[in-house]
Amino acid sequence: MQEMMIAKAKELLGSGAVNRVLGWKTGEFVYDITPAVFTSVEELEKDFVYNDFCGNNLSKYLIKESRKEGKILAFLKPCDTYSFNQLLKEHRILRDNVYVVGVPCEGKTDGETLKAKGVKGILGIRTEGDSFVVDTLYGEKTLAKADALPERCLSCKSKKHMVYDELLGPEGEVLDSHRFDMVEKIEKMTPDERFEFWRGELSRCIRCNACRNVCPACSCEKCVFDNDASGIAQKAAADSFEENMFHIIRAFHVAGRCTDCGECSRVCPQNIPLHLLNRKFIKDIDTFYGEYQAGEDTTTRAPLTNYDPGDVEPSIVYGKGGKK
Repeated sequence: MQEMMIAKAKELLGSGAVNRVLGWKTGEFVYDITPAVFTSVEELEKDFVYNDFCGNNLSKYLIKESRKEGKILAFLKPCDTYSFNQLLKEHRILRDNVYVVGVPCEGKTDGETLKAKGVKGILGIRTEGDSFVVDTLYGEKTLAKADALPERCLSCKSKKHMVYDELLGPEGEVLDSHRFDMVEKIEKMTPDERFEFWRGELSRCIRCNACRNVCPACSCEKCVFDNDASGIAQKAAADSFEENMFHIIRAFHVAGRCTDCGECSRVCPQNIPLHLLNRKFIKDIDTFYGEYQAGEDTTTRAPLTNYDPGDVEPSIVYGKGGKK
């Protein structure tokens, strides 16, 4: 696939259809993948990669890139296209300035996950069937994907590209992912158990803002948490209240807009399952307003942006046995 993508990028650059390419390159280590913009064939041949470490969602980078001169080619995985559509709906991306090429994805792993499984000296990776084959300084190591994929990939909602100008590979299908299983497990806890669960998770937060900075739905010009008058701008939480407040308020801000790409959990250095907060909101929206998937199209209004006299109230929620 990497060779096909480079060939397509060269073709579009050479024809003048685009003047730059948004993709991925490696950093200090082979598993240290970062989004990158390429402007020449030489750069593509030297640095462009697409492998099982390329989990980064590229859609958010197009907010700024689509406003630059010329057209940009963006390689988007299925989950990226949901975020892309949502940003189009919010008028954050200029569609005419982006040429979208959809690329397949069967799940991405990362260096930390592999190292936690005892894999050291990582030199490369490839997929063989349902396994990752990792080339290391000490020989090849084979791991079942089920043991090396993050939760967001194990419960992937869709392999289908929601938007594209061209596809490299199949369009894909929406999956029956059982992605709300963990949410339901937490819902079945007692209030005290749920509180302890989330306090245990959120207490590890160091307020690095990685989750906010990577989230496609967090695209405000200035975040409320950067307001100097707030007293909490750009600093670690002083107490448990601030730890809770940051993540719960952020989850409320993206409710109805989160596409469940899982980037927040992917970049968290403390391994907090932040996506579960967002999934709880997604599940509740499906329950009380009818099934809705953010980013599925660019025209449907999200349930929380419309007012209807029949909208749920606390009495309705609790009347259905909801334990919030």
